[in-house]
Amino acid sequence: MQDEEWKSYEEFADGIDTFRLANADLSGSRLDVELDSTGSVEIDFLDASRARWKASLGGNSYQAEAGDYDAVEVRSGVLFVNLPLGLSSVTLVFSRNTGRVIVTESRIGERQEAGVPRVLQSFHAAQLRGVEISGAAPEPSRDLIGQRNVYRYSPSHLYEHVYISSQRYAWQCLEGVQRGHGDMDLSTVWKLEEGLYLFCFREFRIPVASVWLHDLGYQLRTTGVFLGLNVEGGAEHSRGGGHIYPLGSVRYPDAQPV
Repeated sequence: MQDEEWKSYEEFADGIDTFRLANADLSGSRLDVELDSTGSVEIDFLDASRARWKASLGGNSYQAEAGDYDAVEVRSGVLFVNLPLGLSSVTLVFSRNTGRVIVTESRIGERQEAGVPRVLQSFHAAQLRGVEISGAAPEPSRDLIGQRNVYRYSPSHLYEHVYISSQRYAWQCLEGVQRGHGDMDLSTVWKLEEGLYLFCFREFRIPVASVWLHDLGYQLRTTGVFLGLNVEGGAEHSRGGGHIYPLGSVRYPDAQPV
């Protein structure tokens, strides 16, 4: 497929949040997160859409006095919170039940480098301060390798994912403006708790990356966000979400994917 036929970020993202779960209003609450390594995230939710926050992540620092936020309660006590900030975003998935947190930092690089996605991501295990911690700490997971799922984000957005290894996944569009398009991109999977997986991808063809929380338990729902560059070269933050339909999985009898 020729590059000029490849759809832009704005084209594929339009309407991809149609079947997303409703936003949660965290007005008046506070979130205090301690990273297992050096760092922290502190958030005061001012109202239903604005928050005062600061984050220190692996040497990078961010803050906003009254920045936008996006929150979804994926399960009872389990939340997805995204903090967009220009060329970067900080996304937290956490459980108030266990106190466990995964923090994802997404950053648009200054320039495109050959063979490297323009949008980079880093991942941090963390915990809520002031909450009794229980359960296993979040960590990278191989649980999705070999699985094949279909994702319905709207009446006109239908995608298939095949989780190839701990580093890559393959996708194709079955319905929508990208119908017939597909690729294999870099991906990362972490397990938050039983049935809940952080899934992130970084595309090569266009400057975009995403953060999703897949609920592969009874709910079979996914909630996510995108960060990328639009056709004018400006940073764009978009929301996504929908239903998951598992198609099946394979198991490798001997040699395993990376």
